[in-house]
Amino acid sequence: MDVSSNLEVSDQKNEAGLLTDGFHLLIDALKLNNVQTIYGVPGIPITDFGRLAQAAGIRVLSFRHEQNAGNAAAIAGYLTKKPGICLTVSAPGFLNGLTSLAHATTNCWPMILISGSSEREVVDLMQGDYEEMDQLAIAKPLCKAAYRILHAKDIGIGVARAIRAAVSGRPGGVYLDIPGSLLGQVMDEVEGKKTLVKVIDPAPDQLPSPTSIVRALKTIENAKRPLIVLGKGAAYAQEDELVREFVEKSGIPFLPMSMAKGLLPDTHEQCAGAARSLVLKDSDVVIMIGARLNWLLSHGKGKSWGEPHSTKFVQIDIEPKEMDSNVEIVAPIVGDIGSCLSALVNTMGEGWKKPSVEWVDAIKAKKDTNIARMTSKLQNNNSPMDYEGALGAIKNIIKNRPNSILVNEGANTLDFARSIIDMYQPRKRLDVGTWGVMGIGMGSAIAAAVETGEAVLAVEGDSAFGFSGMEVETICRYNLPVCIVVFNNNGIYRGTDINVSGTKDVATTVFVENSRYDKMMEAFGGIGENATNPDELAQAINRAMDSGKPTLINAVIDPHAGKESGNIGNLNPQSIVSRK
Repeated sequence: MDVSSNLEVSDQKNEAGLLTDGFHLLIDALKLNNVQTIYGVPGIPITDFGRLAQAAGIRVLSFRHEQNAGNAAAIAGYLTKKPGICLTVSAPGFLNGLTSLAHATTNCWPMILISGSSEREVVDLMQGDYEEMDQLAIAKPLCKAAYRILHAKDIGIGVARAIRAAVSGRPGGVYLDIPGSLLGQVMDEVEGKKTLVKVIDPAPDQLPSPTSIVRALKTIENAKRPLIVLGKGAAYAQEDELVREFVEKSGIPFLPMSMAKGLLPDTHEQCAGAARSLVLKDSDVVIMIGARLNWLLSHGKGKSWGEPHSTKFVQIDIEPKEMDSNVEIVAPIVGDIGSCLSALVNTMGEGWKKPSVEWVDAIKAKKDTNIARMTSKLQNNNSPMDYEGALGAIKNIIKNRPNSILVNEGANTLDFARSIIDMYQPRKRLDVGTWGVMGIGMGSAIAAAVETGEAVLAVEGDSAFGFSGMEVETICRYNLPVCIVVFNNNGIYRGTDINVSGTKDVATTVFVENSRYDKMMEAFGGIGENATNPDELAQAINRAMDSGKPTLINAVIDPHAGKESGNIGNLNPQSIVSRK
């Protein structure tokens, strides 16, 4: 589609005066609603839109693959509480972006995927248009809402609906379908401006009922071994001081889920992260704040919870349907986290009874034992490295650089890092989220650097890095302060698997031995380093973080280190049939 003739359409006139078109109306609608950044991949039919948006002052970052651009938009939504915008071409580009849109929806992050598409008349009759696909129908089951705009005069209201849908209630992904012909539609500029909509109060507070607050506090007061579970929803809410006030006023130990780490420092005396198995198994009342009883918490039942077990759950969530999703919630509190915590704190009173000394001491003893057991492992300087030694070095770096953002994905690389590396500030740890999906690393790292301006340290398994590794060129192109550490153990899980068939092919989980991922970064003008022991790794990371330059460190990990599927190997079915 050739739309170059529309680039200067706003300078054209008819009898009614100046003209505008779909390109400019869409850009004006986004700017009116304070959209400052777009992540995407250019191509037909949205190439000129990207150029015009950039010329209009919106930052447009071009990626090498739409899924990575979408992952950037998703994490931008998480960090800013505003919809991250991803722009893709039609059909294949749309499908590539759809994975990240579904990922954002599953994680409750606001994101809008805007995709060009074929004309309705041709698609509906299946006449074989260029990249013909009914994208709206495909997107609907995988996101919170999906809209198509057919007329230029509806662009303002379409953008407004997408923004409000993305951030209101439980946030999520929204798809906005833009047929190519829409961009070239022309209308009077004055009349077009009147159609634009500024979204007012898109995510209003949702107050909990007073009855639910009283019920919850009575349940908590009667607990002998209470526990608070902080989820990434609590981090997204950005009600950090209220979270701290509730935790400290209640005196209840808290367990942070991985992306909630840092809401209060992991070194806080009430943090029970180092005693996770104990507190889940022995707690009698659990207060869920922005967390869901999904697979990450064993659905609130089973051996992890000491079954048979009579845990009572208090749950704060903005979505009423979340209650009783796996087990009975005896005290549901429906509302936004800020309003709910404020009501709880204000109703608790000054004479609040804190948990028993026995419960607190039992947790402390377990924490001390586990921490002591790990200390020597984290201080080794083995070459090649094991996970403990390498992550022990990174643990100290994050302690000394608490403002830095840690991006983390992999199998063993993720599981070990989640328990080893302490976080000290909220929204500084970004990882695979609810789905546990690999490939989020480079998109998340780019968005984190762009949206916050902070230095980013991305700790990647070699397999996980492969999903988005080409984006190192994007990092270099925009000269972003991102240091990537690839934990290279020559394969998926471990690099030691054997193909027992006798053919020359390596096992399905084995990569090229002794690969040098750092050379990829050097190829695009960034800095590459190779580290074989924890001391070398720490020195290389500190150099990179001090310089603020794009850097990739190839961290040589013992191929025998780690285990299959990290800590979730139980989810991998095992064959019981033997064939000889």
